[in-house]
Amino acid sequence: MAAAVAASRTTNPLLLVLLIAVVGWVAAERREPSGQSILAAFIGIALAVVLFRVLLMALLGNGVVGPTVIVSLPVIPLPDWLAGVRLGGDVSAEATLYALYQGLQLAAILVCVGAANALASPRRLLRYLPATLYDVGTALVVGLTFVPQLVADARRVQRARQLRGHSGRGLREVGRLIIPVVAGGLDQALALAASMESRGYGRAAGRDVRRQRRASAMTILGLIGALAGSYGLLDGSASPLLAAALVGGGAATAGVALWYGAGRDRRTRYRREGWGLPETLVVALGVLAAGVLIVGQQSGWPGIDPPQMPLAWPQVPEPAVPAILALGLAGVLTPAPTAPDRHRTGGDQRVTRR
Repeated sequence: MAAAVAASRTTNPLLLVLLIAVVGWVAAERREPSGQSILAAFIGIALAVVLFRVLLMALLGNGVVGPTVIVSLPVIPLPDWLAGVRLGGDVSAEATLYALYQGLQLAAILVCVGAANALASPRRLLRYLPATLYDVGTALVVGLTFVPQLVADARRVQRARQLRGHSGRGLREVGRLIIPVVAGGLDQALALAASMESRGYGRAAGRDVRRQRRASAMTILGLIGALAGSYGLLDGSASPLLAAALVGGGAATAGVALWYGAGRDRRTRYRREGWGLPETLVVALGVLAAGVLIVGQQSGWPGIDPPQMPLAWPQVPEPAVPAILALGLAGVLTPAPTAPDRHRTGGDQRVTRR
């Protein structure tokens, strides 16, 4: 995520392509077993964003007019109340480069977000939710468990209908799939609820309701501040110090609220994962890249935001290259992921009976 902040601070295509390559390589080397499809989906979305940005510029323009005309599209007249908006016309190389740079910047941010989703298993993260968010975590676990099951049920019902001579296509067929799939999902949800109730999940014994409400309100306020600060860091137009203060203050408020809400909780955690040197190195590398790019933008380094007129090969700020390449160390200095479902025990488990 710090790499996404670094990508938001430059429009240099060379730096952005290098950042995408490094982050993609780290995610491919250290992703969770189920993270390959997630990373591929985000890369596909990023490519579509770049293409859509360039096509949108060619059709509507982006306010950049250059002397080097690539192609002239037919101009479609628009009403007077759409003055200032054109549809068609000359497409210049300068405007195309501007759209390409902007699209690459957004694509790099999307790839960084996709890498975060591929590297962090949602199931493992949900195990470490604070007790204040216990109810939310339970709902998310149930959702992650049953969404794949709903997809499998939909495919099963569709195959059964095809065997009975139905085409399985069209809106009418989709409507006929919904009822059996939803009915099966409700039956499974009721069975899970009964199973959880019999095991004591959701019990409110010894819970202070007022304490929980106060902690939830403080958590929401802290997260709003953190989100506002994160937007300021990604936007670039806001002051970095103000954005960092919002992020720090919001995170501190949310942390205090979570600690306050979990003060009387007696639950323990099973197989706790520690924070070690590899985790610290990953965070340090991301903060280093983000810090170098923020300093470069604030200092106006040549090549951080390359101009499009006149047409020229963009300069590369030398300090930014090693900072981005250092992100690749996360794929070497960290241990390879293990299958979370096996709990690191493999097939050598022994059961002791008494």
